[in-house]
Amino acid sequence: MTRSGTGDAAHQLDLLRDMMAIRQFEERCAELYSAGEIRGFVHLYSGEEAVAVGVSQALTADDSVVSTYREHGHALVRGLPLDAVMAEMYGKATGCSGGRGGSMHLFDAGRRFYGGNAIVGGGLPLAVGLALADKMRGISRVTACFFGDGAVAEGEFHESMNLAALWNLPVLFCCENNRYAMGTALERSHSQPNLALRAASYGMPAWPVDGMDVLAVERSAGLAAEAVRSGGGPHFLELRTYRFRAHSMYDPELYRDKAEVERWRERDPITALADRMRADGEVSDAQITVIEAELTAALDAAVAAARDAPVEPVESLTSNVYAPGAV
Repeated sequence: MTRSGTGDAAHQLDLLRDMMAIRQFEERCAELYSAGEIRGFVHLYSGEEAVAVGVSQALTADDSVVSTYREHGHALVRGLPLDAVMAEMYGKATGCSGGRGGSMHLFDAGRRFYGGNAIVGGGLPLAVGLALADKMRGISRVTACFFGDGAVAEGEFHESMNLAALWNLPVLFCCENNRYAMGTALERSHSQPNLALRAASYGMPAWPVDGMDVLAVERSAGLAAEAVRSGGGPHFLELRTYRFRAHSMYDPELYRDKAEVERWRERDPITALADRMRADGEVSDAQITVIEAELTAALDAAVAAARDAPVEPVESLTSNVYAPGAV
């Protein structure tokens, strides 16, 4: 994703473009999945773009990112090439994980993007391990760990919070609270639905953020990441957001009231930023149309490349299953 770094208006236009790019990618994936071109499990990020884009502003290329199975937006804003991500969706050899991971296991060690993890809460202990390694080696680096509200009910959440606080590790915990762990509402699964309060009980700074406002996310992530980077220990952001689509492409979505979804759609983070910029004279409809066309063309090219890309040969089926010398 591009970064201009030249003035507030230009910067906000970058934020808008990044969110639009994620939304277009997700909606195209929905079309391709429905057409049978993409298979397997697919969990879309539409509605939550402000979180990935806002937090990314606080991170450097040297920082680490650990994500969930709803990670397409995190991967794209981290800088994974569009072609490589789309090819991975198709399970092709040119994908960022060699076609072996698919939608839930995007990975790029060179960009310090460590998944894509299919297990709920599975990235939490990985993030603690990465941060511990950095601290032991004296490396000044932030590990940003994204996870959903459902992960807060997992045992590794509590273990990871405890160890990160106990050892004063440089982790930025980013809880994407979209109010539903699969099909279960937060209030029906947590006796304390204030997730920031739960994290604070482990002795780390924690606060809620409007996850539908990319500028609010950027401000909070910047403050938290700066504190983590300067030795302030782990910080926790409860990013209150909402997914516009069902949990996955397989989900019939019988657990949410349609009126509730529409109310949240009225707070669309892309529309909100675009409207704010229009009101301030910082963007025009013509500019947005041009951006949409550019993103569509890039997506068209990525899909065409993915369709034409080779699959891995059967002979390589056992490659990368075991570490060298493990058997």
